[in-house]
Amino acid sequence: MTADPTANFARPRVAAGVLFFDEHDRVLMVVPSYKDYLDIPGGYIEHGETPREAAAREVREELGIAPPIGRLLVTDWAPNPKEGDKQLFIFDGGLLTHTYLDKIQPSPDELTGYEFHDVNAIHEATIPRLARRIVHATQARTEGTTRYLEHGEHIPG
Repeated sequence: MTADPTANFARPRVAAGVLFFDEHDRVLMVVPSYKDYLDIPGGYIEHGETPREAAAREVREELGIAPPIGRLLVTDWAPNPKEGDKQLFIFDGGLLTHTYLDKIQPSPDELTGYEFHDVNAIHEATIPRLARRIVHATQARTEGTTRYLEHGEHIPG
């Protein structure tokens, strides 16, 4: 009997999220009913989905809107002691105009609301690993770049 050659391969849980901004350049944070911290719209990728497709689906499911999803800002290799290996993608949702803001209907199964926060104070609004990702994603958005992170820390290339 031969050993499975893929037994040592990483099998990360993969998730995708989106950063949306208001006219004051504050980032949209959702209030999940099942977490004790603010998060960005997004969630786990389903079988056969691309990260961008998952991000768009999660935004539709959580907020009830379908704005265009922009370019990749960040990918983060972020293993979690409770969940194992994880790879996370953050896309640019850009400015949420009133066309979309007025149509937001948070999913009652997942969210109790949403709010906008200044990126400079994001560490006070959410958990450290997510705050680091948001800061790097915002910087990448400003620079017109994409950043690769490990554990929320930028790994220059």
